[in-house]
Amino acid sequence: MAGRHNRRPSSARPASCPRRGASLIFQELPSVQPQNALLSATGTTIFTVMSALANQHQAINLGQGFPDYDGPEDVVRTAAEALLDGRNQYPPMTGLPELRNAVAAHNSRFYGLEVDPNAEVVVTSGATEAITACLMAVLNPGDECVLIEPLYDTYLPVVKLLGAVPKLVRLSPPNWDLPRAELAAAFGPKTKAILFNTPMNPTGKVFTAAELAFIGDLIARHDCYAICDEVYEHLTFDGWKHIPLMTLPGMRERCMRIGSAGKTFSLTGWKVGYISCDRSLMPNVAKAHQNLTFTTAPNLQRAVAVGLAKDDAYFAGLSAHLQQKRDRLAAGLAGLGFGVLETKGTYFITTDVRPLGWNGDDVSFCRTLTEEAKVTAIPVTAFYASEEAPNHYARFAFCKGDALLDEALARMERWLATRGVLQRAAG
Repeated sequence: MAGRHNRRPSSARPASCPRRGASLIFQELPSVQPQNALLSATGTTIFTVMSALANQHQAINLGQGFPDYDGPEDVVRTAAEALLDGRNQYPPMTGLPELRNAVAAHNSRFYGLEVDPNAEVVVTSGATEAITACLMAVLNPGDECVLIEPLYDTYLPVVKLLGAVPKLVRLSPPNWDLPRAELAAAFGPKTKAILFNTPMNPTGKVFTAAELAFIGDLIARHDCYAICDEVYEHLTFDGWKHIPLMTLPGMRERCMRIGSAGKTFSLTGWKVGYISCDRSLMPNVAKAHQNLTFTTAPNLQRAVAVGLAKDDAYFAGLSAHLQQKRDRLAAGLAGLGFGVLETKGTYFITTDVRPLGWNGDDVSFCRTLTEEAKVTAIPVTAFYASEEAPNHYARFAFCKGDALLDEALARMERWLATRGVLQRAAG
């Protein structure tokens, strides 16, 4: 017997007509309600947009921050062998014991932080998930969360999706100094947390001990928390050292410290992150993780545990290796006439395009660079959410092979030579 579920809406196409896809049917139904307003208003990430443009134009992609080489052979081999030893089912929600132990040992070895691997470590499916889990752990609707611009593009949407209120504080080029008065003014009675990144993408800034002490004082005075995105912790240069906020007096119970195997071992596609936090915070962090991804691939976890146990020479060598690449690309860009800003850490160099004679904004520059020079960079305005962001800076990733960096520089040199509105610095 035909029931109401079998009746065809009057707007639907007759059964004999060719079907053009289910999406058309739903579009024709006037009663379908709007979807999530925030997500609907959120654009595609700039990294996806620029990487697609790079593929379209066969450009060298110095936009997205991923190496074009693999990580340590022993770490990769451990993951491959772990797939074949019969342990491929769900691991413990908070992470394999060997990786939680390795994270705890890593905290102690590099920073003197003693954390309980069984009660103060959560393994996540990447640092982006870790950031979301930490925000979920402490924010309620209506709470305020301080964010520092320029910022990674997932920070703001997640804060808003949780119903919290972002309070933006801007760092300005070329020095990216912490604006202490503005930061202090952003804290108030409703402040629940601050989320910030050091070493900082895209600025290359490493927060100083004095800046961290100032942030820590604000956190203590306003009785709030800190979500510390520290994925580039081992990617610092010129003698600069990363200092976790969690190591400062009174901060241990208030901080959630996030690390990333992807950045530390040049294996960004693995998406293995880890959170170190006080046992008072860990239950809510774990519950958030439970409701996001629940767990992370066990073979990758076992391999990351091997990586974190590598000797100090590996971590020093990683920094030295990337510093050489930074210097290679920075010298080349400066020689072409870019204004090259100082980079103390991360994968990235920020450049001022005005010395080239470019009169447009950074988005048009990066698009034109991709289409004509066949080299892709990221416009730095993509890292700002507030109005009147500086719009003449482009970010280049240097975590690439030397030959690729040299070819990118050569392409840009040829491009500059063909454009009458642009002049080389030596010209």
